[in-house]
Amino acid sequence: MEFAFTIKSTSQTTNLKRLPMARRDFGSKGNKMQLLTNHFKIDLTKNEGYLYHYNIILRYQDGKPVEAKSVGRKVMDKLRKTYDVLRSQNFAYDGEKNLFTLDSLHHTRQDFIVVLDEVSSIRVGNYPDATKRMRFQSQSKTFKVEISHVRKISLQEIGNALRGHKSEHYQDVLNVLGVILRQNATKEGCLCIRQSYFHDNPKNITNFDGGIQYCRGFHSSFRATQMGLSLNVDVSATLLIKPGPVVDFLLHNQNIQQPKWIDWSKAKRMLKNIRVKVNNREYKIIGLSDMSCKTQKFLIKKENDVNGEAQLKEITIYEYYKRHKNIELHYSIDMPCINVGKPKKPIYFPMELCTLVSLQRYTKVLSNKQRTQLMLESRNSPHERKEALLYSLRSRRYDDEPMLRSFGISIKPCFTQVNGRVLQAPTLVVGKGHVFCPQNGSWNFNDKELVEPVKIKRWAIVNFSSQCDIEHLCNMIKKYSKMKGMLFDSPFHIFEESERHRSESPSSRVSAMYEIIKSKLPGPPTHPPAQLLLCILPVKKNCEIYGPWKKRCLVDEGIATQCIAPTKINDNYITNVLLKINAKLGGMNFLLLSEIERSIPLFSNIPTLVIGMDVSHGSPYQLNVPSVVAVVSSRYWPQISRYKATVRSQSSKVEMIQSLFEPVSDTKDDGIISEVLKDFYATSGTKPQQIIIFRDGVSESQFNQILNFELDEIIKACKHFDESWCPKFTLIVAQKNHHTRFFKVNAPQENVLPGTVIDNTVCHPKNNDFYMCAHAGKIGTSRPTHYHVLYDEIGFSSDNLQEFVHSLCYVYQRSTNAISIVAPIYYAHVAAAQISQFIKFDESETQKKFSVSGISQVLELPRLHERVMNTMFFC
Repeated sequence: MEFAFTIKSTSQTTNLKRLPMARRDFGSKGNKMQLLTNHFKIDLTKNEGYLYHYNIILRYQDGKPVEAKSVGRKVMDKLRKTYDVLRSQNFAYDGEKNLFTLDSLHHTRQDFIVVLDEVSSIRVGNYPDATKRMRFQSQSKTFKVEISHVRKISLQEIGNALRGHKSEHYQDVLNVLGVILRQNATKEGCLCIRQSYFHDNPKNITNFDGGIQYCRGFHSSFRATQMGLSLNVDVSATLLIKPGPVVDFLLHNQNIQQPKWIDWSKAKRMLKNIRVKVNNREYKIIGLSDMSCKTQKFLIKKENDVNGEAQLKEITIYEYYKRHKNIELHYSIDMPCINVGKPKKPIYFPMELCTLVSLQRYTKVLSNKQRTQLMLESRNSPHERKEALLYSLRSRRYDDEPMLRSFGISIKPCFTQVNGRVLQAPTLVVGKGHVFCPQNGSWNFNDKELVEPVKIKRWAIVNFSSQCDIEHLCNMIKKYSKMKGMLFDSPFHIFEESERHRSESPSSRVSAMYEIIKSKLPGPPTHPPAQLLLCILPVKKNCEIYGPWKKRCLVDEGIATQCIAPTKINDNYITNVLLKINAKLGGMNFLLLSEIERSIPLFSNIPTLVIGMDVSHGSPYQLNVPSVVAVVSSRYWPQISRYKATVRSQSSKVEMIQSLFEPVSDTKDDGIISEVLKDFYATSGTKPQQIIIFRDGVSESQFNQILNFELDEIIKACKHFDESWCPKFTLIVAQKNHHTRFFKVNAPQENVLPGTVIDNTVCHPKNNDFYMCAHAGKIGTSRPTHYHVLYDEIGFSSDNLQEFVHSLCYVYQRSTNAISIVAPIYYAHVAAAQISQFIKFDESETQKKFSVSGISQVLELPRLHERVMNTMFFC
């Protein structure tokens, strides 16, 4: 984890228009119960003295800055051994620029010279100075270290943090404590990923398919809470590359038996930036040689001529190792060599001499089998999780850490007890006015009809599979749709894919299928030729056909489509498919009784728009793929169960939404919010007087940006829509990516009940936040959603807001279970993921376009067809 320790001036703070709001009150509704949480209380026995902060600048001997992050700790360890200035100091160093000590170094600035001894490697390649690198030799590197004083922080600040009192250096104190934890884990040889730590103990490792490993670790971070400072400890996991011979890894990764079958183009992509060990020294792979070991040549010194100048001759890498190193290469003779040098100055090693080092993250896309293995392995029951956390706390021995001990910090080795409340599930309405209250966060439709079923007269089946029994499928759809109150006529046609197209690309297969469909679709082209195309995928839901098919239907043709897997045809699966189809075509599966009776506090009697916003970034290694923004908005107020999605693309990996407000003239705005407002006005007959925004996917460090950039953009869009209009706003951030868990006190094997809410003890000491576990955790340990109420002009009480959020977890039309996060956010996530498939398999659209000026521009996503853009196509 990287920390930025900067002093924020008062002017910088006051320039912010808005700051996260303070808590107004605490909730009281619901059945009270005692719970345990994985926060461990911290006590402080020392409250005097100072913590000294120093800035570290590392340079090579020629003055160039040191960029390699792994060098910093080695240099500082050597400096400590070489000079007295740090020899007797307990210090915390973050590996880059920040050093913290408990005693002053007595100088404003000091400069040091540090020499690290290394062993250089042989360089082989066709470049002029090859003669200078012909053998292994001892080398040393000289570093210049500049240590300059930044400021001193009173240890009273830590006491203030313990009591939840914010001050100028409050966050810095938490960051310093995080640096101490990271330094301690690094010394023990752990892989550090943000605030999670992984050791290569075989007990922590499980081998997966494809040459990767599942590694269990632990997360630890200091948190400011209502009870003071706590240590949040949780289990964590990551995927690693299995260490060992490179060739063995490639065989497992490509699922082949013999080296002669290795796809070297895939291997080159897979191995790039991975570290290998050769002769007890580590290198980073930058690529592979163009030729094999027995044909790849480089220049080597032959002998001096009569003038004493070195003569060079060409030799293959195989010959060099055989003649000069007495190493007889075997299976890698016909393989490329591994390049660990630079593009113009390669350093080649034969494949069989290279071994992958341990604790290297695997970040590539997982196969379906690997995903299944990951899901099964990561399931920890509440009892198993608690036992693992107690073991982690004991094994880390935090009280023995010198810096923490010097602070007088001690950690209580027991789970913190909190007061939880279980909210009553909202009452739902289904067909024929049947009213019921879900039990344990779920319900079924076995004896129920849909509240607003659709009639489907024109539909067809499109079959890309050779494994599906079409007659059986049609019979089941007819049977269960009738039970749900839907009217499903027989399909007017069943389109079968020709066998000759099955070996073509996904886009070609879709195009070929649509040529057949268009020749037989009924009706004039100006009207929807079919209400629905039911697509049977070749094997599985996330196959390569899915993206091109969805794009063709939703963008080009404007026809609703539902994709199904051919191997899952059973009662529950068909019922779930019918729920999705009904919602996509304008029906409703169930509604809240409170929205029908218009009894939702602060919502039903005042025109209110509900928005869910999310940004999908794709895989970490896909640097050129644009991020996808999805904004889902409610419609037909006072209903709260109907939504539409607006989707746009933006710069890759950018989290702040850039297209909320895009004025093109004084009267026209092409931004997302303008489209949302127009739809609300068209469906509800009025402008919203209140707008409730749920934002997903942002960290606490980005809260001010959400408040002062995104909210500003939304307000500007509203003013552009109507200058005299001033709606009230409530802005809530929902976080799933956190490490707080809750456990029952007297039932260690069971998860907390659905509807559990906590707004005390481990919540923020000042700000307005709460944890809610709306769903029933049936597998593993339930993960609550952490809601942060950043801004609230509407004036919700804690009880009203928590019940409102809880109700929104019951309006998700795709499921008969309460979901773990409010439906607008879940829909936004689903919509972004679905639209991302449009570009996933189209290489031409994953590349950025460049303007004439050379400035990169993100390729815009295709707009949905007008016939489907206002539907719940994402269901």
